[in-house]
Amino acid sequence: MTFQLNDTLVFIGDSITDKGRKNDPLKLGGGYVRLLHDYFAAARPELSLRIINEGTSGNRVIDLQRRWRLDVLEHRPNWVSVSIGINDVWRQLDSPEAEQVHPERFAEVYRGLLEQARAETGCRFILMQPTIIKEYPDSVGNRMLKPYVDIVEQLAASFQAVLVPTHEAFIAFLRRETGKALTTDGVHMTSLGDMLIASTWLKAVQREMPF
Repeated sequence: MTFQLNDTLVFIGDSITDKGRKNDPLKLGGGYVRLLHDYFAAARPELSLRIINEGTSGNRVIDLQRRWRLDVLEHRPNWVSVSIGINDVWRQLDSPEAEQVHPERFAEVYRGLLEQARAETGCRFILMQPTIIKEYPDSVGNRMLKPYVDIVEQLAASFQAVLVPTHEAFIAFLRRETGKALTTDGVHMTSLGDMLIASTWLKAVQREMPF
């Protein structure tokens, strides 16, 4: 299985995917989705991929659930790329009094969304590990992220999805101690962070399905 001519590829997630898409004439934002769009436009224009960014800042997996039909299913996608999990953990840190999405619920809701999309559209999935919370590998946020990273890996195996090892790539970069910032605040990406996401996505996709 690989990309076909005129395939529709929907990216959905939180602010890391969103990256100002609503203020962009092309509705792609200025982050990794734009980088991937431009890569395909420059390197594989014959594919004529229809790339749609449906990232929304602040989203958790339960927010994806609320808008899944409108923002994913109604596009009738051939491929859905999902990046979620950062806010599911972050809300436990900054808003402990709020309703929380712990790993068990995260897995249940996420699995239900994939099952629904597969049943209704027959689409294939590209599942991205959540990136990082703070730019040191053993931060509280990164330790709390680990179960969510594991869940994404398990779902990718269950659904024969492409797994994008974004968390692993970010942790490996941090361990190199380059002194170059991947985020502006521990979560939201610099241009370098966006490039690391995009390059990790491309490597994973090309490894699983050369195009």
